[in-house]
Amino acid sequence: MSAIGSSRRAFLRSTWVGVGTAWVAAHWPAIASAGRAAAESTTTDLGYLTAADAADVEAIAAQIVPSGATPGAREAHAVQFIDRALGSFFAGWAPQFQQGLQQFQSGFRVGHPSAGRFAAAGSAEQVTFLKSIDRTPFFEQMRTLTILGMLASPKYGGNYASTGWQLIGFADEHVFSPPFGYYDKDYAGFQPYEPRRPE
Repeated sequence: MSAIGSSRRAFLRSTWVGVGTAWVAAHWPAIASAGRAAAESTTTDLGYLTAADAADVEAIAAQIVPSGATPGAREAHAVQFIDRALGSFFAGWAPQFQQGLQQFQSGFRVGHPSAGRFAAAGSAEQVTFLKSIDRTPFFEQMRTLTILGMLASPKYGGNYASTGWQLIGFADEHVFSPPFGYYDKDYAGFQPYEPRRPE
């Protein structure tokens, strides 16, 4: 694996831990519900973001986890997950996110009047501007939502085609077989995963 691929894998793993498993567990029913809706829709379906805002959000996410030798946030359909999150289980974040996005867009237009929208700017311009706002609450929200969109189970939306899991080397399968111990040797509810098919 290249140095870029290795550092991206480390970034995703460390950020996922930083999100906090306790927080994810506390919000899981809403995440699952929103994610199922995302999984059943197409990338052009939007419920919260306008098409123009979604283009900017997708461009930001694509710089947080860029495409290249390995797929990134764009291929994982992170923007679709973000759209669903802000319209459902992250609705409490939505006003702050919307305000931050508007400030982000206004700031970019002031500094780059010829570029128009952030999504239309070149990669170098995008990166330079993101470096200037990477300590803001808006960027922190974007970073968290992007990582969730990369690493949530595909059946709950985001992480399209297991893109994020492949990046961190995670296989969604049990690595043990029942019975697990005397206390659950008769448990009838265990449903083993189907063996992974070679890709």
